[in-house]
Amino acid sequence: MSMPAQDKPAGSRTRVLLALLPLMIFATLAAIFFFQLRSGRDVSEIPSALIGTQAPFRDLEPLAGAMRDGVPVPALTAEAAKGKLTLVNFWASWCVPCRQEHPVIMALAQDPRLTVLGVNYKDGNENALRFLGELGNPFAAIGLDPNGKMAIDFGVYGIPESYLVGPDGTILYKKVGPFDEDSLKNGLMPAIEKALGQPAPAG
Repeated sequence: MSMPAQDKPAGSRTRVLLALLPLMIFATLAAIFFFQLRSGRDVSEIPSALIGTQAPFRDLEPLAGAMRDGVPVPALTAEAAKGKLTLVNFWASWCVPCRQEHPVIMALAQDPRLTVLGVNYKDGNENALRFLGELGNPFAAIGLDPNGKMAIDFGVYGIPESYLVGPDGTILYKKVGPFDEDSLKNGLMPAIEKALGQPAPAG
């Protein structure tokens, strides 16, 4: 009768450990998250796991009625980025930081080294057209992502979010949140220069 008496505490300990396992996992993850917050690291500085891999483009529906320089804007497809250094910008009319960032995207669209493509994320056509009509259209092509499927493929945290894609389709740089002077100077521009092996044009 001594064997069952010894087995019972061991079985109880196992059950207690199994019951506590989810709590221990949660506590570990919470500690990691708290450490990252305390460290002051900006989520925009956390590199994407997709950097160095092929950009997961989809052939998206166009934003009907979108115009640029009097010409209808085509849909965003994998072909739209082929052979070009491309900035893919995820945006929406309801996104306040997108509105704040938009003048920067407009300026980047004037860089002859760069093709700027837009992914309209979970938005309405009329609202998106109104946004571009008010603030200007920097996009050489626009694709609708109403269900966020392409955003999921790219690993988007939240919009605005931008990806620099090389002429060979490789993701070179990622920016979470709106561009600012620091991220342009120390992030995007060096990535562009590295990709093309040439400095920014004067002026």
